[in-house]
Amino acid sequence: MLEVADIFRSHGPAWRATAHLSLGQLKVMSAIEQCRTAALGGHVLRCSGCAKLEISYDSCRNRHCPKCQASAAHRWLKARQADLLPVEYYHVVFTLPAPISAIAWYNKAVIYGLLFDIAAETLRTIAADPRHLGAQIGATLVLHTWGSALTHHPHVHGIVPGGGLSPDGERWIACRPGFFLPVRVLSRLFRRRFLEALADAHRRGQLQFFGEYTALANAAAFARWLAPLRTCEWVVYAKRPFAGPQAVLEYLSRYTHRVAISNQRLVAFDERGVTFRWKDYRATGRTRYKTMTLEAGEFMRRFLLHVLPGGFHRIRHYGLLANPVRRASLAKVRELLHVVPVLTIQPDPEVAVAPAFVCRHCGAPMIVIEILERTAPIRAPPMWRGET
Repeated sequence: MLEVADIFRSHGPAWRATAHLSLGQLKVMSAIEQCRTAALGGHVLRCSGCAKLEISYDSCRNRHCPKCQASAAHRWLKARQADLLPVEYYHVVFTLPAPISAIAWYNKAVIYGLLFDIAAETLRTIAADPRHLGAQIGATLVLHTWGSALTHHPHVHGIVPGGGLSPDGERWIACRPGFFLPVRVLSRLFRRRFLEALADAHRRGQLQFFGEYTALANAAAFARWLAPLRTCEWVVYAKRPFAGPQAVLEYLSRYTHRVAISNQRLVAFDERGVTFRWKDYRATGRTRYKTMTLEAGEFMRRFLLHVLPGGFHRIRHYGLLANPVRRASLAKVRELLHVVPVLTIQPDPEVAVAPAFVCRHCGAPMIVIEILERTAPIRAPPMWRGET
């Protein structure tokens, strides 16, 4: 199957010589190119049944690698199963307008951080208002920075239980069936609070501007640039509630560890460039699903637009689901809902554990008979002469 790694290995070395890339982007390229190759080492396996030998190379485990996210998502979901409540769950999306997306490219940590925090603050503020819900809620937010065509399109997906604790913490207050919070009210507050926080970040000198946006470093010019954003519509929308807790898990498995493009969306890689499937949300019906062909360098540029700053968390929990209070909050909610807590079953040491490797020919367990050491660390490729 065609992979993003094939494109990077074929055209990456020459393209890197002309592109201006950050150290983080170079490391992502290097990781994807080396993933599941001899460079990262692996295991020599022998089947205990048919005695066939196989080599299994190690993965890079980079969070931007299309091949490494399935297992990461599985581990994360296993830890989240015990957190689900027997209530309706809602899906809310907060999107930044295009002008702010443009400057976010040079200010990822600041603007993506604001997107998370202001979206969570907006949800909690409106939910706490007695005119709407009047409760303390929890939310899990997941950052996506891409559109279907790999363009820069920062937005957060919120997965929110349909209700919350009363202000005194003694009652569970449920949403009206099928309705969470008014999106128009969410949109207005999100717009106001985000622009206030963005202006404050500018005053503190936390924003950088380059190219056509260099003039925005001036306070007066930045204020003029912000003015139209105070009156345009900001996209905040809520989808229908999920069809039960299992649907929440299925959704999370698709969204939490998604990368800008999966290998399954790639169609062809030839002299014309890279062809991939994408979804045009402005169209309707079957015409939404289209293919696009990009020159290899442009494809790599778009893919690397979505490399996150080092250490930046793209999944965050707020309110009742915040890590320091989640266990106590969920226990309290289950008590109020009269739900028996999920017991963690300890593995029985006498029960056979499923083998880590299974023979694809006969299905018997495979035994590791040799460890292959890695030959190269995952790091940025060496700089070309003349680069600084």
